[in-house]
Amino acid sequence: MKPAQLFALIVGVIYLGIGVMGFVPGLVSQPDVMPGYVEAVGSHGGFGYLLGLFPINTAHNMVHILVGAVGIATSIALDSARYFSGLLAVFYGLLTIMGLIPVANTTFGLIPIYGNDVWLHAATTLLAIYFGFIATPNLRDQLVTEAKAKQQQEASQSS
Repeated sequence: MKPAQLFALIVGVIYLGIGVMGFVPGLVSQPDVMPGYVEAVGSHGGFGYLLGLFPINTAHNMVHILVGAVGIATSIALDSARYFSGLLAVFYGLLTIMGLIPVANTTFGLIPIYGNDVWLHAATTLLAIYFGFIATPNLRDQLVTEAKAKQQQEASQSS
């Protein structure tokens, strides 16, 4: 398993776990005072702080589960793992920037992406940039090897 595939698998398992943990009542603490945007949009559904650190709600948990499932699924092949890492870098980079902007740090009232979520998203972005764009996974070598194997197989079948 190449490093990009391992990264996709690990990120997938972590984010799937975070998403599932968000639905476990004992792991989610309720705030003393609901943030203003929760009251304004009426998005009380599942709002709380995962492990007392990360603001979450039901939609946020579903996004984490989706990211985790896609990460696990794409870890099967190198090219899909790199594509996942690249998209994750862009998506979570955008969420990191949005989390720093007061108007956008609640994804316009849908998902809380402020506080410690900003640091989680920033760390994910940096790692995803490395595995999606910088690390050389020897993809070219793998493709050449597969092409040679296919040619040898075709040559042996024609003989």
